[in-house]
Amino acid sequence: HAPLADRSATRLHRRAMCGIVAYLGPSTAKDVMLAGLARLEYRGYDSAGVACVEAVPPAAATANGPPSVKRRSSSGPSHTIGVVKAAGKVSVLASRSSSSLNTGTVGIAHTRWATHGAPTDANAHPHTSSDGGLAIVHNGIVENFVALREELQRNGYR
Repeated sequence: HAPLADRSATRLHRRAMCGIVAYLGPSTAKDVMLAGLARLEYRGYDSAGVACVEAVPPAAATANGPPSVKRRSSSGPSHTIGVVKAAGKVSVLASRSSSSLNTGTVGIAHTRWATHGAPTDANAHPHTSSDGGLAIVHNGIVENFVALREELQRNGYR
């Protein structure tokens, strides 16, 4: 058996990790994902966030507005990716998102344990592209971030 000090460190390490929850289905994605994030709270985290694909009514899709939040898929209705992030507990995230992200049935959510950067709203995941058309989460350190950034920039993302 490992010495007591080693077992304590291992137990702490197992608890301090990020978590990812994704959903695609008939229910409201935000509600399903917040419940999933709440189940991951025992692992430890310092911030959380959720992104949902939200339908944009046809009138809103054609109205003048910031193009960075509207997308038109080639096979379906217009949509936007709504993102809410919060430093702190999942309950803070739930409060902040209570009046938004209520129609999407597709989404991704994340709890973060900061290893690089402070535990702030801005550093919480999901991260989005400059045009709002892409939302990502990840666990760990992205070692090949330069190659990924270059590929995304070649494809028009900033």
